[in-house]
Amino acid sequence: RMLTRTPSVVAQVFLLLSIVLVIAIAVIQINQQQILSPGLKYGIVLDAGSSRTTVYVYEWPAEKENNTGVVSQTFKCNVKGPGIASYESSPGALAKPLDDCLNKVKERIPVHLHKNTSVYLGATAGMRLLRLQNESAANEVLASIQSYFRAQPFEFRGAQIITGPEEGVYGWITANYLMGNFLERNLWRTWVHPYRKETVGALDLGGASTQISFIPEDPEEHFNSTLQVKLYGYNYNVYTHSYQCYGRDEAEKRLLALLLQKSNASVNVDNPCYPQNYNTALTMKDFFGSLCTQSLRPANYYPNQLVNFHGTGDPGLCQEMVSLLFNFTACRDREDCPFNGIHQPKAKGNFVAFSGFYYTTKALNLSGQFSLDDFNSSMWFFCSQSWAQLPFMLPKFEEIYARSYCFSANFIYYLLVHGYNFNAETWPQIHFQKEVGNSSIAWSLGYMLSLTNMIPAEGKLIQLPLKPSLFAGLLVFLTATALLCLLFLVYLCIVSHHRKNIPRVEHVFIPE
Repeated sequence: RMLTRTPSVVAQVFLLLSIVLVIAIAVIQINQQQILSPGLKYGIVLDAGSSRTTVYVYEWPAEKENNTGVVSQTFKCNVKGPGIASYESSPGALAKPLDDCLNKVKERIPVHLHKNTSVYLGATAGMRLLRLQNESAANEVLASIQSYFRAQPFEFRGAQIITGPEEGVYGWITANYLMGNFLERNLWRTWVHPYRKETVGALDLGGASTQISFIPEDPEEHFNSTLQVKLYGYNYNVYTHSYQCYGRDEAEKRLLALLLQKSNASVNVDNPCYPQNYNTALTMKDFFGSLCTQSLRPANYYPNQLVNFHGTGDPGLCQEMVSLLFNFTACRDREDCPFNGIHQPKAKGNFVAFSGFYYTTKALNLSGQFSLDDFNSSMWFFCSQSWAQLPFMLPKFEEIYARSYCFSANFIYYLLVHGYNFNAETWPQIHFQKEVGNSSIAWSLGYMLSLTNMIPAEGKLIQLPLKPSLFAGLLVFLTATALLCLLFLVYLCIVSHHRKNIPRVEHVFIPE
């Protein structure tokens, strides 16, 4: 009996050991696996605006969230000189100013990733105007950029002129992305879609165009003017409109053209929007050279003729002149059509106003949220100042911007209040801001995010504590051992049971 008990104990110990080892190895293999992230990916976007070009570098983890990269801005560089449309007569001169920024970009991105880093150039309203005015010149500028990037170590994905609605929607994507309206981290540090989070509208003011984009109360009703955007696995129907020639610079050229018209073509013109005692001489080409002012050109238009503008710093008269830049009669008092005959749903919810909107309010010493009354009183105060006082009022004094802030403020007032129908009650829902965290609010990030939908994600590389072959071998060996022990125990049970029954049978049959 002792002999049968010993193998049974040994088999039970081996069976238990095998089961414990199988469980232990499986737990270690699952829990101790190291997820080696495939590292970072980079993308470069050149925002080729009408007044300047800005280079942005974005990075994101190579594994992605619902097909869209989780992107952050790591570097920004303003290219010296004017916008690319200004190089229409000398496209070859574009390379030098770009070099300064691109050399800095090369230092920011690890060398071994250069050839896998995509570069995109998006040109906005300045180039849209140039293409309308002189298509071959616009194509030459783009071709010059193409050839410049062919000599760079990055993967150039093309230079394109984006449409006004695209610019509006990309700006809307940027603002909402940076504010965490598409994704947020939960308690377990994983990215999730925020529950019932409202999106914000976007207001962008560039040099040549301005955009308004938001999700209307009833997207079905405004089906023609809404674009469908898919991000992180969700669809959004965004109303967007881009007003060409309503950018800050082009609007001011139209104002100067109107002032000249009203002065009976005198070469000395009073400008109520320029500060008191400010004088400047501009050539006719400076403001009539644009497509936006073509219809206002006088019969005796001489591109190089000088016109002297004298600032009178008259806020009331400035506002009156600015109102003439908007066509409010085209709508014939229709509620959903504020100006220029453009159909627009009622603006609802919070808005973020960036680019030119932000820089102008900053000059008025305002930022974030404030009341319409505060805006008006700051504008009135600023517009009444003389030229000599402005250097003391502005944090950064540059003549070309300083002389125009009063005009910009009046233009913004007219655009937002009479154009988009914001009022004293809804005005505080507009946040005037430049960036969120370290990322600029600009259409370029939204552009990059939309394009990352097309950049394939890389899977996570999983490093296990045991090589898969060794792990499988151990599992097979231990499982086989456990099975053998189990079979042996079953066999012992049967034998032992059989032995117990024999004496009892003998006892029954033994005769007395």
